[in-house]
Amino acid sequence: MSLASRSPYLARLALAVVQPGFVGETAPSWLLARLEQGLGGVALFGRNIVDPGQVARLTAQVHEANPAALVAVDEEGGDVTRLEHRTGSSWPGNLALGAVDDVDLTERVGAEIGRSLAACGIDLDYAPDADVNVEAANPVIGVRSFGSDPALVARHTAAWVRGLQSAGVLACAKHFPGHGGTRVDSHLDVPVVDVQDPEHDPALEPFRAAVDAGVAAIMSAHIRLPVLDDRPATLVPAVMTGLLRDTLGFSGLAVSDGLEMGAVARTVGLAEGAVLALAAGVDALCIGGDTAGVETLDLVVDAVVEAVHAGRLGEERLAQAAARVAEAAARRDAVRDRALHPSGDGTQAGREAATRSLRVRGDATPGPEQPLLLVLEAGTNIAVGSETPVGVVTAARRHWPEVEVRRLGASDDVASAAAAMAGPTGGAATAAPTGGAPTEGRPLWVVVRDPHRHAWMDEAVRAVVATRPDAVVVDTGWPGWEPPAGTTHVVTHGASWAAGEAVVSRLAGGPA
Repeated sequence: MSLASRSPYLARLALAVVQPGFVGETAPSWLLARLEQGLGGVALFGRNIVDPGQVARLTAQVHEANPAALVAVDEEGGDVTRLEHRTGSSWPGNLALGAVDDVDLTERVGAEIGRSLAACGIDLDYAPDADVNVEAANPVIGVRSFGSDPALVARHTAAWVRGLQSAGVLACAKHFPGHGGTRVDSHLDVPVVDVQDPEHDPALEPFRAAVDAGVAAIMSAHIRLPVLDDRPATLVPAVMTGLLRDTLGFSGLAVSDGLEMGAVARTVGLAEGAVLALAAGVDALCIGGDTAGVETLDLVVDAVVEAVHAGRLGEERLAQAAARVAEAAARRDAVRDRALHPSGDGTQAGREAATRSLRVRGDATPGPEQPLLLVLEAGTNIAVGSETPVGVVTAARRHWPEVEVRRLGASDDVASAAAAMAGPTGGAATAAPTGGAPTEGRPLWVVVRDPHRHAWMDEAVRAVVATRPDAVVVDTGWPGWEPPAGTTHVVTHGASWAAGEAVVSRLAGGPA
């Protein structure tokens, strides 16, 4: 018999502060049982989602088992979407909104996303991303950020928070105290941020703006600030209590980033990370990733209860965390009661933002011809998820159901692929190495993401353009990289379906 089973009061408090994930499109019996015992919430992922109707039935199951439970999801718009992980998001992401720099439009996008979530029974959105992305080589933030200017990121973070919460869904600004200056993905290891004066770090500006805008929750980052502590920030009282509570004056719900991520699980371990995070000032523990399941949930609950018995975690601190989860649930009810429900099809602001954020250099005269798409792939950002397609491909297939898509990776023969692209201005037409129609007479779109981070991709673009100077390069990543001079270059500021639709409309003419 576990210690938790012999301490039902502490076990209930521990259950209240955990937000686990699970596998399946309906709530498993173990999850419903834990919800009835006081589990404070759940986190949904793409593996749990088919369509809005199914999600609504799933969230109804959760709320029936525990009306106070918070159903959370990662729905940033742009590259990180769970509701639309099969197609890509109907809304462009943060970088596109920052490129437009219209705070009213950003607020409208946040509200549209909020209404789509509320209609499915979602209570808490792990968004917006409030990171100031000052590192072009950042492997995990990039286009998820509104930009590299702290003031711009701050005003759009606040606007997104206002918009989302006006629709009746709680917002959660992330990743505190700022993941934008790193070259390491905290899903894999511990990024180090060399900040000498954390209290006055410009990376705090967006979080301060989020607090002023009334954000319900703030999510931690598993980054290391050596000036304060050698452990990930999620586990550090000087960050999660000192900076967050004392410096910013935040009194809402502090949520951990996924404790199964490498920065925690591969250093102190998931269960120990849960205990240390609570002791540091975190209120809700996200454990929803690949470790989802009842065994992981019970492991964390047992570790928390044992830590209280051992005097390593104060019972008052655990009770405070559980109370903050309950307060967030009460606030969920309040914002839902005050939610605004304007008329419209629900994605108008998203389409407008995607169109206005498009940047085109060179000759992009619209034409109705079906293009050939060459997609240069360098692997998927873990936060995005491997199942979410590139929005340009989804949009092109919607416009031309038979469109041909060829893919090229780092291990492929760049020279042969370039030769296969030869066409009307680059020599004799050639079939692809793996077959397919010749390219002659067809427009060529080369879809790339962050060639500045991948030398092979930059090389491939230059080789292809040398044989097809008429090619259009569509860049869906962090801007700044330039293709060869004279190349038509389209920058989307993200890989969402909305961005893809804007590209098709611009290059093909008329609505996609």
